[in-house]
Amino acid sequence: MTEVKISTEYITLGQFLKLADCIDSGGQAKFFLMETKVHINGEPDNRRGRKLYKGDRLEVEGHGFFIVAER
Repeated sequence: MTEVKISTEYITLGQFLKLADCIDSGGQAKFFLMETKVHINGEPDNRRGRKLYKGDRLEVEGHGFFIVAER
């Protein structure tokens, strides 16, 4: 499981995908989420504006498992 560290209260799913190197730019998030399964804390979700908080766990199909951690 890879830790992705944030210094703010939350991060959106679209920003997270860029920070985790799943996509190259934020503009790709919409299309990436249309084609790729993402589970947040065990539940499927594809909303790029979904707020992620420290401790949230993500599974991104083809990219692995991640946890949002404090910087």
